[in-house]
Amino acid sequence: MPFLGQDWRSPGWSWIKTEDGWKRFEFFGDDLERNDNDLDLEELHDENKENLFSGEVCEVAAKKRKKDHFNNNTKSQFFYQEKWIYVQKESTRERHGYCTLGEAFNRLDFSSAIQDIRRFNYVVKLLQLIAKSQLTSLSGAAQKNYFNVLEKIVRKVLDDQQNPRLIKDLLQDLGSTLCILIREVGKSVLVGNINIWVCRLETILNWQQQLNNLQIPKQITNGITLSDLPLHMQNNILYKFSDGWDIINLGQVTSTLHMLSEDRQLWKKLCQFHFAEKHFCRHLILSEKGHVDWKLMYFTLQKYYPKKEQYGDTLQFCRHCSILFWKDSGHPCTANDPGNCFMPVSPQHFIDLFKF
Repeated sequence: MPFLGQDWRSPGWSWIKTEDGWKRFEFFGDDLERNDNDLDLEELHDENKENLFSGEVCEVAAKKRKKDHFNNNTKSQFFYQEKWIYVQKESTRERHGYCTLGEAFNRLDFSSAIQDIRRFNYVVKLLQLIAKSQLTSLSGAAQKNYFNVLEKIVRKVLDDQQNPRLIKDLLQDLGSTLCILIREVGKSVLVGNINIWVCRLETILNWQQQLNNLQIPKQITNGITLSDLPLHMQNNILYKFSDGWDIINLGQVTSTLHMLSEDRQLWKKLCQFHFAEKHFCRHLILSEKGHVDWKLMYFTLQKYYPKKEQYGDTLQFCRHCSILFWKDSGHPCTANDPGNCFMPVSPQHFIDLFKF
């Protein structure tokens, strides 16, 4: 059917449902109808003909001002009612086009996800992977959402003083990528003005400085502390850690925790959790006493092999519907047994879904 509207490039008219059917919504409908009834050919050449269309001109101008104000002043993510997205990689008879990484980043609610402690590490890792390899594939709106989410993460870390090391690594990778892209401008594809990217790089350097100056005050409490727990309970807590740097940092709190953090069995379990047995033979490191130095082995192996990722909550992908979604928000699944169709999506898998 033909397109009916102000312009073939415009979104068309606004319509409202009434008892008599659908009617076009106009801000100055009464004035326009009154002017239309009195309109004749002589009035088209009258010197006051601008007043006849003042209502429509004001409506278009108001829309433009509202759009410009939103684009220039918005500091939040573009929100959608549905927190899921259909992942389409090719055109079919029913659907045309494909889904991009930027569109998925816009549709999925990452701004709210960072407030959930189960999803915080997942979102940070995803942003880090995008910063390393997929930054140039983001559209202008997706870039805006990316840096808005990043700003919220930095503000959250500065306020609650938790997970600063993760954010420092993210900003380091993002800053390195931006330096390369800005230096090689013309050779690489950067969506947006070069001055915007320079300002973003300056903002990242400012965030890094704030995180480096972050001082965590000593907690003063009259209740029970970690040092008051029995020795075996402190040891069990250390065995729950999946990152070597967290164990080292906790070992600097007290002399007792330092002794527990140097346990060879603890580092052996950590190596066995992240790496395969065949990797041990290739990078076997012995101490002066002839024993395997599992602590040094752990930091050596992570340079050659990826560590096992562990997250409290991840995005889910429905194999039946080809929909990406958060588990608690769900999606309109049409499968008979939806539970068997869901699979967790790692940050790298999320990136791979949009590589065509």
